[in-house]
Amino acid sequence: MFDWLRRKVGVVQEETDGPLPHERIYAVGDIHGRHDLLLRMVERIRTDIDRLEDPDRPVRLIFLGDYIDRGDQSREVVEELRKLCDDATRDDNPVGLTCLMGNHEDALLGFIEDPVVGRRWLQFGGLQTLASYRVRVAGPQSDHKALKDTASALAEAMGEDLPFLRSLPKIHRSGPVVFAHAGLDPEDPEAEDNGAVLWGQSSFIERGGIEGMRVVHGHYDALQPVLTRRRICVDTGAYYSGRLTAVRMDDDVEVIEVGATGR
Repeated sequence: MFDWLRRKVGVVQEETDGPLPHERIYAVGDIHGRHDLLLRMVERIRTDIDRLEDPDRPVRLIFLGDYIDRGDQSREVVEELRKLCDDATRDDNPVGLTCLMGNHEDALLGFIEDPVVGRRWLQFGGLQTLASYRVRVAGPQSDHKALKDTASALAEAMGEDLPFLRSLPKIHRSGPVVFAHAGLDPEDPEAEDNGAVLWGQSSFIERGGIEGMRVVHGHYDALQPVLTRRRICVDTGAYYSGRLTAVRMDDDVEVIEVGATGR
């Protein structure tokens, strides 16, 4: 029915014998308003969890941020993730779930906090998110009142989605593996600085990661995922490529991808 593509690691690969988490973890890359791909990925992971049922190993699903902007279904993506998080809190749900913050969520929150300072968000995807919440668009050159009116209307239209985004953590650690939207700062890997963790404002990519750590992240879109001993990147540009990528980590590392219907 759908074009599921499931492949062993080896897409863009160097050394892949890095540390693994204590849990079985599925980490999903940047969604950017592709609700259709999110639904297919969740179903694909559910099937994989059932196939690999192991009562002695905890399972966790991690979304790596950038749920909104650029694609046309930002509202639907946020609502779906919020429901999944609610379901994960039930006592009878064996799968843990963590939604991390990305730089696009940070930019939306900055726009709502101060729409004049944060109006740059409108230029890199915010217009699509406003449209998905049916909020009248104020262009980035609009006067201050128009920008403030737009921010107020968006906050009201988002309802429970807004506190959900505000509550998102920046980092998840599982044993020797760290999950963060854009990586870590090699100068201070323990810090949760927005510039490094959300926006990639560090030497993390230039250095090829951090010695002694394995970091799983998104943010740097490419047509193929990147898998090395120090870092794994699963942002394959879902909003323009029509492919959403995840990685499963347990005793091994395996890439899971879903594509649009008919691909």
